[in-house]
Amino acid sequence: MLPSSEAIKQDLDQLNDEQLQQVADFIAFLKFRAHRSKRILDPAQLALLSTEFANADRTLAEAGIDDYAALLDREDES
Repeated sequence: MLPSSEAIKQDLDQLNDEQLQQVADFIAFLKFRAHRSKRILDPAQLALLSTEFANADRTLAEAGIDDYAALLDREDES
């Protein structure tokens, strides 16, 4: 059974400042969670981001391979 708004208001009236702050924090969390769940991800935007990150990853990996090869060459010289 859901508590009535009046019962909740009466309970709130009996709380101290610290408890009221905790209730306010929890309400803010509930609002944030509700807002976050309403976001809809656009598949086209996700595909674009995926491509963009894949290209960046490939560029970093290729740069890393050159550095790795140079390190191997130096190690072979030692």
